Amino acid sequence: MNESPASLATDPAHAAWVELSEGRWQAARELFRQALASSETAAAWEGLSWTAWWLDDAATVFDARERAFRLYKRAGDAPNAARMAAWLAADELDFHGAAAVASGWLARAHRLVDDLDPGPAHGWLAFFEGYVASMRGDAELAGELGARAAELGRRLEVPDLAMLGLALEGSALVARGRTDEGMSRLDEATAAAVEGEAALPISGAWACCFLVSSCLTVRDLERASEWCDRIAAFAERYGSRYLLAFCRSEYGAVYLWRGDWERAGSFLEAAIEDYSRSRPAFVSSALVQLAELQRRRGLVAEAARLLDEVSSGAATLVRARLALDAGDAATASELVERHLRGQDEGSLRRVPALEVLVRAKLATGELDQAHAAARELEELSRAAATAPMQAAAKLAQGMVAIARGDPELARPLFEDTIDTLLQVGAPFEAAQARLELSRMLLELERREAAEREARLAVDALAAIGAAGELGRARRQLEACLAPSATVLPAVTPRERDVLRLLAEGLTNRQIAERLVISEHTVHRHVTNVLRKLDLPSRAAAAAYAVRAGLAESAARSDD
Repeated sequence: MNESPASLATDPAHAAWVELSEGRWQAARELFRQALASSETAAAWEGLSWTAWWLDDAATVFDARERAFRLYKRAGDAPNAARMAAWLAADELDFHGAAAVASGWLARAHRLVDDLDPGPAHGWLAFFEGYVASMRGDAELAGELGARAAELGRRLEVPDLAMLGLALEGSALVARGRTDEGMSRLDEATAAAVEGEAALPISGAWACCFLVSSCLTVRDLERASEWCDRIAAFAERYGSRYLLAFCRSEYGAVYLWRGDWERAGSFLEAAIEDYSRSRPAFVSSALVQLAELQRRRGLVAEAARLLDEVSSGAATLVRARLALDAGDAATASELVERHLRGQDEGSLRRVPALEVLVRAKLATGELDQAHAAARELEELSRAAATAPMQAAAKLAQGMVAIARGDPELARPLFEDTIDTLLQVGAPFEAAQARLELSRMLLELERREAAEREARLAVDALAAIGAAGELGRARRQLEACLAPSATVLPAVTPRERDVLRLLAEGLTNRQIAERLVISEHTVHRHVTNVLRKLDLPSRAAAAAYAVRAGLAESAARSDD
């Protein structure tokens, strides 16, 4: 509310507001109901709505908020009616994921206050419109509206509004790659939250949630974990299943990165349970993370089943990774490009998609597109200024360098990536980087070094239960141990022909002309070869063919 509960001392609901401020939701709800039985006031309905919000009683939240809205409006109190409309917009998003209905409530709020002098209601309206913009991926608009909310909150001395506006602005700045500015604002907002400046308990927790999400965006996992601890303590104190779900989902992301997959799975399953009972609209994020965990475990069918439960586009990247795992790089590329079209240029939220896009484009032989994605990844990693993001960029650069035939450039990039990922505690990603280094060393006929890296990758992946990647690592180790004239038992005669021509440096069109088949058929053969031999790109396939003696046999047949 704009006013503090203490200002309602003469109201029959005063005792209920005191209970509410202390987090005793059940007692507050009974007192508000008693007050409403004798006199229906907008303030009492609003108070009842907050008890229902904390108790995850969606039906009462909407009924009580709408009654408060109507009573404020009937009394000619446009600012408070507009504020209720803004909270109803947030409720529609939180409980139902109904963006269109939320926009309708925000439009009603505008009609009520647009002709009035700026007041707290204008600030709340700016904050919630910014929140909607943030969820839609429009970080620039979210930042502008967050700054307006914060400025009005400071000027009008509404601490909750100032805090949340600042947190929203900071989160939007981080998403746009202005990490230092964004984190500075988030630090200020969370400091205010920790000091207890908020009148509404949810405001302080919400400010901390903005910080945690931003930390995960830039992969600052230590900081994210520390703030999750604070939010979890808050959630336990106030008995909020919703905030516990948020924390458990974010903890799941942290432990997924750290390779503690048993704990990650437990947190994510608990988050799904909590979200399902409190805020069903938010369950998708935990489902997607659990699907990614199952993908890494090699449980492809289970990952696909979880993704089928997600109605939003959040599952697109995991589907792309599954396609890439299956050797369908073209589908993976299409899915990632679709995902990126919904992300603002310069947004750090593009990073996970760009990582997949580099691999997909290398696998389809589109080196220029892979190089462009790696270059954008490098620019974003500089903006994020965290070691894990820089490692992601270096890995992508190294993979592109190998595809372009420059192993001397690739090697230090791979080595730096491995060192960084081990230092920050990311065993899965470090093992993936080791496999790239092993493939590069094998192409240079440095078999002993290649074998060492492959063995280290196998050991790390086995330790964390990464069954899918473990199979690929073991095949890489077998390639390191095999004689240089490698046999190709899984490859058909026609695929062998395509592989031989790849080794000669021919394009798909040239191969099609040489073999008198369609380019589409060539593309299918190349995709099958990459999948069967577990190779990341056309360049790797060409190098493999040379080691297998196909290029030499081609030269002899030409003689």
